Amino acid sequence: MLDYRYIKELTDEAGILQFSKLAIPDKRSGYTLDDNARALIVSMYMDEGYQYAQKYIWYIKNSQQKDGSWSNFFLDGRFCSHFNSEDSIGRALLACSLASSAPWPDIADLCQQIYENNIHKAISFRSPRAISYALLAICKGNGTLSKQKSELLDKLKEYLFSLYEVNHSSKWLWFENYLTYCNGILPQALFSVYTATGNRKALKIAHDSLNFLNSILFRNDYLNIVGNQGWYQRGGNIGLFDQQPVDAASTVHACFEAYNAIGEPEYLELALKAYQWYRGRNIHGISLYDQNTGACFDALSCDGVNKNRGAEAVLSLLLSDILMENFVEQEKKVDKSS
Repeated sequence: MLDYRYIKELTDEAGILQFSKLAIPDKRSGYTLDDNARALIVSMYMDEGYQYAQKYIWYIKNSQQKDGSWSNFFLDGRFCSHFNSEDSIGRALLACSLASSAPWPDIADLCQQIYENNIHKAISFRSPRAISYALLAICKGNGTLSKQKSELLDKLKEYLFSLYEVNHSSKWLWFENYLTYCNGILPQALFSVYTATGNRKALKIAHDSLNFLNSILFRNDYLNIVGNQGWYQRGGNIGLFDQQPVDAASTVHACFEAYNAIGEPEYLELALKAYQWYRGRNIHGISLYDQNTGACFDALSCDGVNKNRGAEAVLSLLLSDILMENFVEQEKKVDKSS
């Protein structure tokens, strides 16, 4: 059974708070578009999800300013431009695309409206991750692809193709000259493009880049995330710490996307291995899930865990839990029908 205790603890009338001090929500840390977008997706699976979805979609709707720009940060009753990023907008577009099929008509309609009014703006994105979130939003949205969205999808995927062509070599099969955070979203987006359109070039690049990424992340018999202290610059050393839960989720989702797209069992095995990172199959053998609160520790550090428990960490865990639970339920249905 999924544990939603801590997401409820972090949520107040304005949305989900960004950080905590240990297990105590930090009111002065403010709120972000990133976290409320992730929380909106999670809310669709909660028994009391409607009341929480209302808060998260309020945040997303009101973070958009009169000039059409998006503000990522909210504190003291006002939105401001601190920490604005294309990535946060991409996550919001994906969340609204997915939540347009939420079980509550008013939420679903508002999400569809926000998505339709803003997805075209992805054409101006230059962040590979923001583009990848937008591609997922298009591929996983409701209904068939319109001509306009198909054209946008083509332009966005071509941008990722061009990055790959410029930066990859026979030994470096990647879109950039470094590996940083949420790397899995890039091949995941192209697997999703292949599933939606049958584009073979998207499949080829997705397959090669994810295999390259996995060769780095699974250096031992467990997920070993690229740490944010130095990341991994091409030709340099791989940063070991801090390893963050959001990157485990990115790997879980990328490997599941690959498995669903082409059915290779290896990807399912790696997805399960990445998922187990949260509960102790990692470099320290320490679980990041806090049974006492339902939270997730913020990171694996060189000397153990970061004992703060913010929104990004617990939402990453819950999104992975949801993916895993849905997979198990699907497998049960297949077994019963066979």
